[in-house]
Amino acid sequence: MSDQRTLTTNVPPMNEAHLRPVERRVLAMQDEGVHIDEIARRIDRSPAHVERVIEWTEIPRNGPRTRRMPTAIEQRVMDMRADGDTYVAIGARFKRSPEYIKQVEGLGHYSLGLDLLT
Repeated sequence: MSDQRTLTTNVPPMNEAHLRPVERRVLAMQDEGVHIDEIARRIDRSPAHVERVIEWTEIPRNGPRTRRMPTAIEQRVMDMRADGDTYVAIGARFKRSPEYIKQVEGLGHYSLGLDLLT
C-alpha cells in the first residue's frame, strides 16, 4: 500500500454538471480532504484508478452528451409502420419475428421521446 497521497485538480465546482456521478463523488471526497487511498477503498477501486479519474476530470469535454437518434433499422421500421405495413410483413422483409419488429419500433419511439425531454 502506498503512502497517503493527495492529488489536486483544477476543475471549478460550477463546471461539474458534465461529470459522471463517480467523478463528482471522487472530487467531492477529495475536496473534503479524504486521501486517495481512502477514496479508492470507499469506491472499491485502486488508488491508481482514482488518480486517473481525477486527472480525467481536467480533460475538456465538448459539452452535454450527444442525443440518441433512432438507428437505421429503427427509423426504417417506424417509416414502414407509418406507411401502414404490418409487423408480420416487416418481419418477413427483415427475416425477423413480428415481436422483434415491435421491440425495434418501440426503441425508435423511445429514442425520439428522449429528444423531447431535453
